[in-house]
Amino acid sequence: MSEKSEIKSPCISVCAMDDLTGLCQGCYRTIDEIKGWWDMSQNDQKNLLATLDERQLQQVSFD
Repeated sequence: MSEKSEIKSPCISVCAMDDLTGLCQGCYRTIDEIKGWWDMSQNDQKNLLATLDERQLQQVSFD
């Protein structure tokens, strides 16, 4: 397995779960997504990264 093909974890070391959303305030993943990251296929990881982008846009307020 090639290291350059590994998809980087979205973790940014701001690990705090939001009680209202159930999402990490740093990476916008659920606990199950965080725990399962290394067992996911690369396709599933890519799909999750796209989902995380959408979640972040929904959570961030520019007011």
